[in-house]
Amino acid sequence: MAPGAMSRWTTSLSEARPVSYWLDDPGRPAPEPALTGPVTCDLLVVGGGYSGLWTALIAKERDPSRDVVLVEGREVGWAASGRNGGFCAASLTHGLANGLARWPGEIRTLERLGVRNLDAIEETLARHSIDCDFERTGEIDVATEPYQAEELRSWYEEIAARGLADGIEFLDAHAVREQVDSPTFRAGLHDRRGVAMLNPARLAWGLKRVCLALGVRVYEHTPALTLKRYGAGMAVRTPYGAVRARRVALGTNVFPSLVRRVRPYTVPVYDYALMTEPLTDAQLASVGWRNRQGLGDSANQFHYFRLSADNRILWGGYDAVYPYGGRVRAEYDDRPETYARLAGHFFTCFPQLEGVRFTHAWGGAIDTCSRFSAFFGTAHAGRVAYAAGYTGLGVGATRFGAEVMLDLLAGERTERTELQMVRSKPLPFPPEPFAWTGIALTKWALARADAHQGRRNLWLRTMDRLGLGFDS
Repeated sequence: MAPGAMSRWTTSLSEARPVSYWLDDPGRPAPEPALTGPVTCDLLVVGGGYSGLWTALIAKERDPSRDVVLVEGREVGWAASGRNGGFCAASLTHGLANGLARWPGEIRTLERLGVRNLDAIEETLARHSIDCDFERTGEIDVATEPYQAEELRSWYEEIAARGLADGIEFLDAHAVREQVDSPTFRAGLHDRRGVAMLNPARLAWGLKRVCLALGVRVYEHTPALTLKRYGAGMAVRTPYGAVRARRVALGTNVFPSLVRRVRPYTVPVYDYALMTEPLTDAQLASVGWRNRQGLGDSANQFHYFRLSADNRILWGGYDAVYPYGGRVRAEYDDRPETYARLAGHFFTCFPQLEGVRFTHAWGGAIDTCSRFSAFFGTAHAGRVAYAAGYTGLGVGATRFGAEVMLDLLAGERTERTELQMVRSKPLPFPPEPFAWTGIALTKWALARADAHQGRRNLWLRTMDRLGLGFDS
């Protein structure tokens, strides 16, 4: 990379604000007051991201008389739910490939439930007039190397032979560049209906509004500090009060679970993104992108990118940073070296956009687990349920996770709770220094595979056989 080019690319970042574009919104709602004093309820939901918000909303829809309280340590949507790329996927398994590899006997059921879940999200947004720029435009997985193009073609042929390619189309180099024009694109796999684009912060704020309208009591700036049994229910202590509840649903995801034995199953991974200024009509025409699909490339160290409602380009991914010890700290949210790397990659992908500037650059932690997709469980004799480990694809899947948690708390046997995916757990991560060493070695091996035609070395092949991985 020439020094002049690096200087030109980093100049594009000179006015970028270190805050999520989605959260930098004058329409951001004021927080609800913090909890002071004791309260009681039927269901306590801990966490004001998508997982908690969907749980509270669906709980009230299932039983309007149920008394539901939601507590959030800071403000609704401030963390991963307000900082992600806004890709709302039907997949519950972090993609068809991961689901097919882990639960081949259930994959048709999982795919059907995933489509039903995405349909239900769209229906909820319409029913409650939640304006979050929802566009069911689909997604294209693009190949930027010849070997990736061959892998995409082979994968398409495999899923087509299995009858799993409904709504999916293979695009050659010409066809993919007709959709979005980059000199780096060599092929694509277009999922036409299985992914929607949306404004993630406005989704969270819209769900909060609906929860309040349905009678959920929401307390912000109210972290849950401890979780203990109390009579036939549970008690949660907060800084200025306490909640006694018959049942508790934990939607804390990347933050340390109040059920201590759950903690080894997840680690925090820091993901970073840039947002450009709005493109002019001429700039947008130079890229094409008339159908506004989300895009992601096929490398192990991948990028995801999409258009916002005002025709900015969000460009994120590539670096997935695990901090030693798995600590979640605000200082990790800003990483200039990653922003510079992402800017260089952006202009390599879209050289016709040279001169475009970035207005926002941000990062934050997401929770990942060794099987890449959510896991579920109960504690305290069924009084507490949890869902975690969404690994970056939680915008849509958290609604499914909310239904699973509510089924588990009700003690109901449903199609969801009978899934092997729901009844099994991923392998936990080892303690330090083994976790950091293993993750560092895996990241090195993945980068090496990207540089060597996708060839996976002995370490990665061993991890594959064990069903282990690291992703964001």
